[in-house]
Amino acid sequence: QNFVRHHWVHRRRQEGKCKQCGKGFQQKFSFHSKEIVAISCSWCKLAFHNKVTCFMLHHIEEPCSLGAHAAVIVPPTWIIKVKKPQNSLKTSTRRKKRTSFKRKASKRGNEENKGRPFVIKPISSPLMKPLLVFVNPKSGGNQGTKVLQMFMWYLNPRQVFDLSQEGPRDALELYRKVPNLRILACGGDGTVGWILSILDELQLSPPPPVAVLPLGTGNDLARTLNWGGGYTDEPVSKILCHVEDGTIVQLDRWNLQVERNPDLPQDELEDGARKLPLNVFNNYFSLGFDAHVTLEFHESREANPEKFNSRFRNKMFYAGAAFTDFLQRSSRDLSKHVKVVCDGTDLTPKIQELKFQCIVFLNIPRYCAGTMPWGNPGDHRDFEPQRHDDGYIEVIGFTMASLAALQVGGHGERLHQCREVTLLTYKSIPMQVDGEPCRLAPSLIRISLRNQANMVQKSKRRTSMPLLNDPHSIPDRLRIRVNRINLQEYEGLHYDKEKLREASIPLGIIVVRGDCDLETCRMYIDRLQEDLQSVTSTTQRVHYQDQESSFPRVLSVQRLSPRWCFLDATSADRFYRIDRSQEHLHFVTEISQDEIFILDPEMVMSQQVGTPPGMPDLVVEQASGISDRWNPAVRKRMLSDSGLGKISPHYEVPDKQKDASQTHTLQSPASSEDQALLQAVIAGDLLKFIECCKKGANLLIQGPDHCSLLHHAAKSGHGEIVKYILEHGPPELLDMTDSETGETALHKAACQRHRAVCQLLVDAGASLRKMDSKGKTPRDRAQQAGDPDLASYLESRQNYQMVSHEDLETAV
Repeated sequence: QNFVRHHWVHRRRQEGKCKQCGKGFQQKFSFHSKEIVAISCSWCKLAFHNKVTCFMLHHIEEPCSLGAHAAVIVPPTWIIKVKKPQNSLKTSTRRKKRTSFKRKASKRGNEENKGRPFVIKPISSPLMKPLLVFVNPKSGGNQGTKVLQMFMWYLNPRQVFDLSQEGPRDALELYRKVPNLRILACGGDGTVGWILSILDELQLSPPPPVAVLPLGTGNDLARTLNWGGGYTDEPVSKILCHVEDGTIVQLDRWNLQVERNPDLPQDELEDGARKLPLNVFNNYFSLGFDAHVTLEFHESREANPEKFNSRFRNKMFYAGAAFTDFLQRSSRDLSKHVKVVCDGTDLTPKIQELKFQCIVFLNIPRYCAGTMPWGNPGDHRDFEPQRHDDGYIEVIGFTMASLAALQVGGHGERLHQCREVTLLTYKSIPMQVDGEPCRLAPSLIRISLRNQANMVQKSKRRTSMPLLNDPHSIPDRLRIRVNRINLQEYEGLHYDKEKLREASIPLGIIVVRGDCDLETCRMYIDRLQEDLQSVTSTTQRVHYQDQESSFPRVLSVQRLSPRWCFLDATSADRFYRIDRSQEHLHFVTEISQDEIFILDPEMVMSQQVGTPPGMPDLVVEQASGISDRWNPAVRKRMLSDSGLGKISPHYEVPDKQKDASQTHTLQSPASSEDQALLQAVIAGDLLKFIECCKKGANLLIQGPDHCSLLHHAAKSGHGEIVKYILEHGPPELLDMTDSETGETALHKAACQRHRAVCQLLVDAGASLRKMDSKGKTPRDRAQQAGDPDLASYLESRQNYQMVSHEDLETAV
């Protein structure tokens, strides 16, 4: 039986709430603190306070359920330790005597013990889908290393493998007898192809299905299987759920057989490679312009690998190399040097007639980082829509014009859908196989179907929200408020849901169908934005009345950038981005019931100010008379049932302007109380400071060096005064910047290495990502000041849930 006991560990930091009392864990952020705050299980993640009233003795012997991901975790009971073979006394004596052979004997001994110190003995269960995770840390900049640590935290470390240390073969052989096995490949499309090739060689029966976490540059196979174009910040727990619930589909795989061109004599063969980098492809095989650009990228990366450490830089190099190659027209004569025969049909005359500079043999719909070169044939009777499991390969030709049109939704010239291809080349031509390029000498290449691999396709989940469990409970219409968040607030607060909600700016209200997905919802929001722009063309400011506050909030009137994306605010313990290519997989009810949050990376921050209660509100509502649950006295705009009809906006011009006295700016000390307050701050006299405040002194006066009182107190290390200002002063002071240096109070404290003051400011919510005029964050300032402990603290607070668990726990 899979009986597993809890593995209890002491933890100095713990998120969530105690299972016994339901209270949160008080975090100890003081430096070098050794105090234990919680006892938690490494498997199921149950946590208790480190108190006898919460963690009791009977918990030690209780069976462990392995938590929310029990179906994919390899239980520790499956792992059997292997005893090392004992050498005989005679052998060891002989080795001692023959010292001249000591080196050789040692080497032979290492080979004998090369195998792993454990074996896997699974216990079959229909409910289990054990997962094998392969991570390529070299993919996606530094993402791979972070992902590796997170999977080791959620799963059994024995089922997570680092491909930079060893290939996938040993791990697959180790788990070959595990039933219902699934594989997760974390890397680019090349990583997936590597794993599929090893599965072919091992001939596992049945072959385990492979899911993809895209960390590479193009990720076309991941896009095809709905895993998106790149990993952003989706929680690992959500990824594990998608892998477990994903649908198993088939993927065609194609052989590439290369021979010398029989039509050319030996002495006419040009220089070049005699074989392709891979003899099997899953995505595409191409020759001409795109392969030449890829070859230049590959050669440059081999020469200077340190310059190609991010996805963005890689794409920028591709763009530059493509432009240079376009000007040089290196592939303009491609059609004169190739012969293509598909299922007995010679396509060479058409290729020469249209003068193609690139020919692609495509297996999956996606190509070149997400474009769709086959397009939708529609009424074209000669061709069928493309599939990755139909046993046919699509042949497409490109001119320079059609290649450029790909980026704006165009497609290439459809040539054929076939099962076999014969390709003859008469000169050395750049080619690429699934992104691996080379310059191949004149050759005869045969393309034929090899087999079909099992893959895991990410599917729409209808069980992620209780509302969707019962089809009758899905409402016909949903009235949803749309809130907008900028990138700076998201990066600083996405682990704190409440603060991020408070920082969001209302965009309006939409009415959608209950079964609407996010792809459709995007159209509603875009239309809402267009109508909002027409409303604001004649009035400077539009406001929104919040139900939880008597003060209206400023409604966002800045136009949304094309790069905005949805945020999931409900299904995980934090906000995270949803890839645009996966919006059709998510229902709107999965991420919200009454409000949606969207992230606009290009949104410009402006200081928000309060507005008088008489300001008008702007709300989008359906015409069917659904009650307005947020504000009973709003000015309404009517929206048709479809949400895409013509909307007639109604608005009111404010009858009075904003009172200038509400804008918080620093003033020079005017009264005697202000002067006394200033002197108290300079002297660090807390009692005098409090006395001046009670007499009506203004905390928004200008202190020494033209900065605020909070700036000066933080810089001088007057912790009690800082604490008093944070508790009694206006919130604008917390992140107010120095007019000369652009520094916040946290910058000032970090520069002077005042740790206690830094902790006060961080606990109050000071921005850890705000930069001064020189582009430095508080963490950078602490590092420059020679305090690595303070810098480490600020960095850990910035990403406190990303800290590796090995540094935070000890076994009980």
